[in-house]
Amino acid sequence: MQADRLLSLLFLLQARGRVSARELAAELEVSKRTIYRDIDALSASGVPVYSERGRHGGCVLLPGYRTEVTGLSAAEARALFVFTGRGVPGDLGMEADLRSGLRKLMAAVPAAARPDAARAADRVLVDPRGWMREGEEVAALGALQEAVWGDRRVRLRYRSSDADAARNALVDPYGLVAKAGVWYLVGAEGGEPRMFRASRVEAVSVTDEPAARPDGLDLEALWTDLRRGFEARGGPGYPVRVVVPNRIEALFLRVVGPRTTARPEREAAGLPRAASIVYRMTFPAEGAAVAALLGFGPDVEAVEPPSLRVRLGTAGAAIAELYDTPAAPQ
Repeated sequence: MQADRLLSLLFLLQARGRVSARELAAELEVSKRTIYRDIDALSASGVPVYSERGRHGGCVLLPGYRTEVTGLSAAEARALFVFTGRGVPGDLGMEADLRSGLRKLMAAVPAAARPDAARAADRVLVDPRGWMREGEEVAALGALQEAVWGDRRVRLRYRSSDADAARNALVDPYGLVAKAGVWYLVGAEGGEPRMFRASRVEAVSVTDEPAARPDGLDLEALWTDLRRGFEARGGPGYPVRVVVPNRIEALFLRVVGPRTTARPEREAAGLPRAASIVYRMTFPAEGAAVAALLGFGPDVEAVEPPSLRVRLGTAGAAIAELYDTPAAPQ
């Protein structure tokens, strides 16, 4: 820990020049006394660093001294510092390590490019979470990460989405994937590649057996194949045609668009309503279409298929009957 902190201290001084002990202590989450001890340790090891007291004092490296680090271009530095959101590193318990690594990385950036890299981190935020939901609680993520890091086979107690009870699975883990704030374990069960939603892992045991990992495995390519297969198993979906008034088109697409494939028919003849647009949309299932369209009440009209109109009408009548009578006292 001390060696890592000394290196972080050295890179901070190299990147910023004169820095007060108070600032260094806050950055490295230690006391000012520890900072002064670390300065003495660096000096004793031959690093030309010293501290000055007083109003304009601080800790400083001898002018001209630099460690041997590899430089980065301004564009490379900007790209690296943009993709440092808290979501994924925090889930994996790597947030503190990421901050420490970025401090060291900043020292590798040419002085002229450092302000640009810092601005990138301040001006672009990558949020991996979906709208209107918190991240999932994944109690097994730490153990799954341990298995992936160590290439160790795992025994899972896993509950599929369509199963009433969990089942046991022996899995060779290949890697972890975060998609829209949801974690998945990619691995093989019985030699067959599969993906497991981490939040559905009820228990995990990391064995001493080495995982059988194919040579030259491309995790991204395998994930793409598994994702496409999962989407294909959902079938062709449930196609509908809806009439959307121009005045709420933007709101409609913000709310419903991310859950469907939507294609407007702006030149469609014989629109059921004036100042409207007909959309062809594909929902995962009829129930998903009913749930999404009911929220717009009479503003959005489903014109096809007929079965959807019947279900929406039945649901609307039931809602009207429910609210036609006063609520029972609680």
